[in-house]
Amino acid sequence: MGDIDDALERADREVFTREPPKSLKARINFLMSRLKTTRAVAQELGVSQRSVERYRTGERKTPPKAIADRIDEAVRARWQPKVRDRRRRQAATTGGITVETRARFGYTAPVGTTDDGRMRRLTVHLPPAYAGRLFDARQQGAPDPELRAIVAEGLQETYFKDGGTRAEQLEVEFTDIDYIDVSF
Repeated sequence: MGDIDDALERADREVFTREPPKSLKARINFLMSRLKTTRAVAQELGVSQRSVERYRTGERKTPPKAIADRIDEAVRARWQPKVRDRRRRQAATTGGITVETRARFGYTAPVGTTDDGRMRRLTVHLPPAYAGRLFDARQQGAPDPELRAIVAEGLQETYFKDGGTRAEQLEVEFTDIDYIDVSF
């Protein structure tokens, strides 16, 4: 996973309408309802099938931290898929996404202007068309540079070119991401 994919995953988790299960037993039972077998759950978590059975019955209540983190990650990845889909669809059709980032932006521009990259902190609302492209590319398994290019194009058109009213020949490079946060 890359920076953009991580940011989209965090944004997905912010739209939960209910918290995921808290207890270990409830989390394992939730995973069982999604994956159907103890073998599938064990493979997902990287533990033995017997360990899953012990967690499920309450015989073992505190797994090691690494396994507890994997259980949490597996539950959150499968929690409320319909809510996530609805929010993504809404962002891609009407709402758009907001990108907050601190990154290095470089430029290719006409002669006489500076093209030195510099760190900038931006918070920009991208239109639904860019959100739709971003979600589609992510769903198809696009690598991070491709996702980054979509975000860079959106920032270029929306922020730097101001919707086509200025800086006509400007091309923006989006590199050295210090942090990025997405919301929709």
